[in-house]
Amino acid sequence: GPLYTKRATITKGDYEPTEDECEWPSDSEDEEEAALAEEVKEKAKLEEKEEDKDIKGIPSFWLTIFKNVEMIADMVQEADEPVLEALNDITVTFSEKNPMGFTLHFHFLPNEYFTNTILTKSYELKCEPQEDDPFSFEGPEIFKCTGCPIDWSKGKNLTVKQVKKKQKHKSKGSVRTITKQVKADSFFNFFDPPTVPDDPNAEVDEDTQALLTVDFEIGHYIRERIVPRAVLFFTGEALDDESDYEEEEDEDDDDDDGSGSDNDPDFDPKKAAANPECKQQ
Repeated sequence: GPLYTKRATITKGDYEPTEDECEWPSDSEDEEEAALAEEVKEKAKLEEKEEDKDIKGIPSFWLTIFKNVEMIADMVQEADEPVLEALNDITVTFSEKNPMGFTLHFHFLPNEYFTNTILTKSYELKCEPQEDDPFSFEGPEIFKCTGCPIDWSKGKNLTVKQVKKKQKHKSKGSVRTITKQVKADSFFNFFDPPTVPDDPNAEVDEDTQALLTVDFEIGHYIRERIVPRAVLFFTGEALDDESDYEEEEDEDDDDDDGSGSDNDPDFDPKKAAANPECKQQ
């Protein structure tokens, strides 16, 4: 939507927001807080370095988000970071034709690692119940994903590494060293997922299924949470919100075992039994 486009122009540095546009009045802000905020702003102006004035947009915007989100941070290797510095937007498109699904578009600035300007990851949804077991259907779910080829520059492919192995000749006993190319851990393996049969009901082996489950979770999370709330994931506020929810759930669990009632001097078991719907405050 237009808000995502506006966000992208700011994070890329195509548009520099004015001081007034950066203001976001808080409902709860009292005069003292407002004065403090003004004081901090003045200090920040004084401390602004000359070189900062040349910085356009928000450097490392998407890389910071990836490092803030645990399930993606686990995929990002140190060698991936310079390339992810060049990632300057993620957009989503939806397909309503059969099969239904969505595609994540990762937009990159020109970089020394590959020539693609956009890398895509598409997810297909299973939207109909199985004929032989219609009641197990719990709504649309991802069943397949497709990456895209990456046109790596020579010697820059982060998804492979060279390893040296010694080989012993069977009869002569002489030893030679050979160089083999093996798969390397990298965020960019995300664009080369395991292949899945076209039939949504086909059986998939356990290891592949485990990889796909994680992949689907990440794809869904990027689409559903990160793209709409990217700024809050950049600042870490979205993560705070999520941990708050987890804590609240834990607190509810504590109350379920009745431990809360032991600490309440006004707790009257007769009243509680008579009106079980009312929780003691």
